[in-house]
Amino acid sequence: MSGGRSNNSNNNNRRSNRRRRGNKKATVKPEDFWGSLDSLPDEQANVRITTQPAAVVKSLGRAPLSGHHNVAEHYFTAVYDRSVALASALAAAGDLLAPSDEDA
Repeated sequence: MSGGRSNNSNNNNRRSNRRRRGNKKATVKPEDFWGSLDSLPDEQANVRITTQPAAVVKSLGRAPLSGHHNVAEHYFTAVYDRSVALASALAAAGDLLAPSDEDA
């Protein structure tokens, strides 16, 4: 049983060492890492929402999952649809959606 205690104390020492190392301040200024706001391009409201989110991926052919093509395609399509929905919501929140043909 004493072997378990010494092993546990070693784990605690490792954890405390990790905590001490993690408290160092970053030496890089955020502006140096991310760049200046002046270098960003002007925003453009030209995001168009696709009606076929899986078109590019489906053009590559079926997924190499023998015996599970239909199930995999169903789940992949669900992921693509959800991705488009989230991206569309972000674009709408940022007022970046392009005017649709119906708006004209």
